[in-house]
Amino acid sequence: MLPGSPVATVPVGASDVSGTVRPVSRDVEIWLGWSRELHSIAQAGLTYAENAFDVQRYRRLREIAADLAAALSDGPPDPVRMALVGETGYLTPKLDVRAAVVDDDGRVLLVREAADGRWALPGGWADVNEGLISGAVREVREESGYRVEATRLLGIYDKRSWGAPPSPLFTLTSVVACRLLGGEATPSVETTQVGWFRRDALPELSTGRTPIPLLARVFAHHDDPTLPQDLS
Repeated sequence: MLPGSPVATVPVGASDVSGTVRPVSRDVEIWLGWSRELHSIAQAGLTYAENAFDVQRYRRLREIAADLAAALSDGPPDPVRMALVGETGYLTPKLDVRAAVVDDDGRVLLVREAADGRWALPGGWADVNEGLISGAVREVREESGYRVEATRLLGIYDKRSWGAPPSPLFTLTSVVACRLLGGEATPSVETTQVGWFRRDALPELSTGRTPIPLLARVFAHHDDPTLPQDLS
């Protein structure tokens, strides 16, 4: 993490004859954004470059992006660095699929993540050869034990705009509203508990998976089914 105050100043450079200084943000999300952009440029270069010297430079650029992301990570740096350096092909956003299941009493279905002990909407990374709707239904069954039927896509969300903590990955989250059909609460290898919660009695959320503002939006859609899909 970057230490110190939110803003520092550094010289602009020799080209600035006035000798003035400009602010440089210490906001972690801004630095991670630069890291993601460098990583994207490096991956595009490695995908399309034909000159051996260019390939070498793009590999080095990817290493710099990975080192930067690892340094900014809250967790152990090595897994972050290995994940970025191990990428192949043109870099695209990660797609996360979440299911919003609200019962007749206005309670939302949440699962407790084994990874961090906090709660989230059932879901995970989108799978190959599976659509958003079928993926959301499957995730609910696997992580909670309940059977559901998808009713509509609430939206596709840029997590940066919905309260998620900084991440080295750029992730879009799709949220699918579902209707409960049956089943019983059954945790999985990825979840330790399953529960139903009112909006005024929520547990500690796994905000990287389900940010508080995003869950509030789920309740807003439940309250007013005429709301349009969110695309932000």
